[in-house]
Amino acid sequence: MTNDLPIKTRIEGHVLEVTLDRPKANAIDLATSRLMGETFMSFRDNSDLRVAILRAEGDKFFCPGWDLKAAADGDAVDGDYGIGGFGGLQELGNLNKPVICAVNGICCGGGLEVALSCDLIIASDNASFALPEIRSGTVADAASIKLPKRIPYHVAMDLLLTGRWFDVHEAHQWGLIREICAPDELLEKTWELARLLESGPPLVYAAIKEVVREAEDMKFQDALNRVSKRQLASVDRLYSSEDQLEGARAFAEKRDPVWRGK
Repeated sequence: MTNDLPIKTRIEGHVLEVTLDRPKANAIDLATSRLMGETFMSFRDNSDLRVAILRAEGDKFFCPGWDLKAAADGDAVDGDYGIGGFGGLQELGNLNKPVICAVNGICCGGGLEVALSCDLIIASDNASFALPEIRSGTVADAASIKLPKRIPYHVAMDLLLTGRWFDVHEAHQWGLIREICAPDELLEKTWELARLLESGPPLVYAAIKEVVREAEDMKFQDALNRVSKRQLASVDRLYSSEDQLEGARAFAEKRDPVWRGK
């Protein structure tokens, strides 16, 4: 595990755990954002890693987003966030592996935008959320793009235009949260999900993520044609892989498949 850094990392099996640790509130400054980008890029490019967890240290704050104190000391809000943009995930290209976010406490502004960049979110029952940028005269840019695609339009606009707080139960109601648990169970529940995904077929996960990403702005038939004609790299690799044959063999032999990512 790394020490004396704003993020800590731990690897267990094929799972990478990334912990944001910047007391008191886990706010993200430019240096932290760049480090997060380098960490998630390394995760993306390491063939031995299959799943990542993003969590935060402490009970009161997951992340409030941009570090306003750092901004007051000279960190430009439009500065170099590094690879992957703010928080290292929002703009990281070709990240074809599952990322799970474990949210505890306050998750607002850019912190919520980082959480929305993950594939699955588990939250403790003390979690609360908001996009308060409207109150400081700025725009929650990533959330303005993502949120109306994830939840009903009028709900997304309510959250964006008012900046109001909403609790974990409302977040679950709108499908933003996969599961709610007690704070002392959050890490355990997150690792249970990570181990489930770790045991699954990594090439299929890669294909799912690429298909979802590429199809977002395409007509259904155009997207389906690209998949069926193997015009997406991850799909082509899957259909030519040993894992594809292993899945069929395991089914025929009535045994659990052994996925090798090849």
